[in-house]
Amino acid sequence: MTKNLINLPHLAAMVFGVPHYVTRQTMDSVKAVLVPRIQGLSEEAGIHMTQDPDNNQAPDLVQPAGGMAVIPVHGILVPRRGQITAMCSELTSYERIRSQVHAALNDPSISEIVLDINSGGGAAVGCKELADYIFQSRQTKPITAIVNYSAYSAAYFIASACSKIVVSQTSGVGSIGVIMEHLDTSRMEEQMGLTFTTIFRGDNKNNGTQHEPLSEDARGMFQRMIDDMYETFITSVAEYRNLAPQTVINTQAGIYFGADSISAGLADEVSDPQSAINAIAAKYKQPQQTTSIKLQAAAMDLQTRM
Repeated sequence: MTKNLINLPHLAAMVFGVPHYVTRQTMDSVKAVLVPRIQGLSEEAGIHMTQDPDNNQAPDLVQPAGGMAVIPVHGILVPRRGQITAMCSELTSYERIRSQVHAALNDPSISEIVLDINSGGGAAVGCKELADYIFQSRQTKPITAIVNYSAYSAAYFIASACSKIVVSQTSGVGSIGVIMEHLDTSRMEEQMGLTFTTIFRGDNKNNGTQHEPLSEDARGMFQRMIDDMYETFITSVAEYRNLAPQTVINTQAGIYFGADSISAGLADEVSDPQSAINAIAAKYKQPQQTTSIKLQAAAMDLQTRM
């Protein structure tokens, strides 16, 4: 598999200074790999990026199984395809999920779509658009979210748009909130003898630069951005789940497990993932034995008449 080196400033721009629908733990796990490299404390100079290995085998086609299509929503969620292998083992794009849902909707052999979700969330950009598409598509075919075993933040945004959400006793949902971090490298640059002089036009053009502490103007701009993203998240979940917006706000980005997630209005059914899949498959299983008995009866009737 061909590997391409992605530069650290570009990767840092994807992590810092932009809003995320992600858990604190997932954010920290990404930073644990990225920050040492930025500080020069890691032997690796960069991060290797490879294409999603599934791209080699018709990534946009969903193979039906027993009348249903199972679409994985795993790992860190990003707008576009690609996999940062040095940072995480799994990464799924909103673009890919939408393509797979579209393929399943247009496959007459598929009666129900299942999203198999195990994710701590990801980028805010692109999440709302995918969730709206799923919400609209469930009018065409039922779309069930099976939490196997986490659907947090962006992953829950997507799950909430489905027709039904199934959790197990230890499955977690929620973390309905937004988070952003600013990276200030000014003191490190000073120790290294580096000075950056930025020439710009437009009062907000240099807001959030990593070469100086976050200014009050930049903080205010970012806070307004976060507030807008939070409002989008809250109102969308409330619409998808038929909840009052205040009910969603009251979760305060909390995480709920099993039956507690149903009490909070964030899920619909408690079942282990395999049993949930089996139950859906059973709805569309062909009654082969019954058909065989009917054919035998018809044959016997035909022989009686002859």
